[in-house]
Amino acid sequence: MVIKMDFSRYFRDYPTPDGHFGPYGGAHLTPELKKAFEEINQAYQSICQSAHFINELRRIRREFQGRPTPVYHCDRLSRKLGNCQIYLKREDLNHTGAHKLNHCMGEGLLAKYMGKKRIIAETGAGQHGVALATAAAYFGLECEIHMGEVDIAKQAPNVTRMKILGAKVVPVSFGQRTLKEAVDSAFESYAKNYKDSIYCIGTAAGPHPFPLMVRDFQFCIGEESRQQFLDMTGHLPDAVCACVGGGSNSAGSFCAYLNDPVDIYGVEPLGKGAGFGQHAATINYGKKATLHGFDSYVLTDDNGEAAPVHSIASGLDYQAVGPEHAFWHDLGRVNYVTASDEEAVQAFFMLSRYEGIIPALESSHAIAYAIKWAKEHPYGSILATCSGRGDKDVDYIVEHYGYGDAFFSAEKKA
Repeated sequence: MVIKMDFSRYFRDYPTPDGHFGPYGGAHLTPELKKAFEEINQAYQSICQSAHFINELRRIRREFQGRPTPVYHCDRLSRKLGNCQIYLKREDLNHTGAHKLNHCMGEGLLAKYMGKKRIIAETGAGQHGVALATAAAYFGLECEIHMGEVDIAKQAPNVTRMKILGAKVVPVSFGQRTLKEAVDSAFESYAKNYKDSIYCIGTAAGPHPFPLMVRDFQFCIGEESRQQFLDMTGHLPDAVCACVGGGSNSAGSFCAYLNDPVDIYGVEPLGKGAGFGQHAATINYGKKATLHGFDSYVLTDDNGEAAPVHSIASGLDYQAVGPEHAFWHDLGRVNYVTASDEEAVQAFFMLSRYEGIIPALESSHAIAYAIKWAKEHPYGSILATCSGRGDKDVDYIVEHYGYGDAFFSAEKKA
């Protein structure tokens, strides 16, 4: 059921004081962690409207991160596909190569305000780990990153970067050895060390206040892109899209457009197909459940346990999705669609060959949908968030798909 809502008051009303977006969100925690997360919430609420905090974060973004990142018109790719125009919000040009630094610098600044000496987190694709290790080095904090062994092998360049930046990388060897288990391991460590540490989740998920905090810190993506697109074209895009795993870059990309006449698409990873364990398309195939201390859509098995998931993009293979995304889906404001592994790889090569931009495999899902949307529309414009650069993925791509020559040879024959 689609619920009608006036989004002009949305940010005043959501989340509620206890962290709910409709029936989603909240904080289901042990007594020890409940106290720790309440401390984080109180600290954030005390400074999020502070001119000093906001101005310091703006200075960091301008002088250290290199913001604002540009909006770029994919002219050659657009002409290849037809008359519809594809644009990119270039978060791959943010320092460290992805959007993750937007919230990591905010969380690092919060940690300093709280007097903490260590930051603890999980990472999947490694971009969050690199960004948090960067923030830790900037603020003079210890850094502990938990990462599944599967992802460590798949994302070796980012593991190296984290270690060079001074982070302690903790391999996670149980379960599927990917993102969910990394979160489990990081939570366990935080429960033992919360008095002198802060947990910095890598997406717009988790217990309150993290969905709120990460959304706020990532809001700069949509805020910038909306004004940049207006300046470039004189109007808003017909559609915007971004990939959705937990949902951080997409939350930041979508917020600025909620009250505009713009179609919004969150692109989930369909992986190898719709079968059990073959994808991580949580909103499309999941149901309401609780995972990692919050309520949202979750992919579960017949026993209600978190199901196995798969995506070629390590940053998207998570069984849950941020609670605000679940709420937007129920409201009917955001359309949640999918892109398969194969579609993402094709988009990876197309953007590389036609525009000279090598995107992250996570971002390639959004680009794949933008390509599909452009093919289906004879005119108009779509703005996709290129959430990260693909340096971390090139070894994996070449090993499994070569350099794209086979794809382009088939395309020429067709």
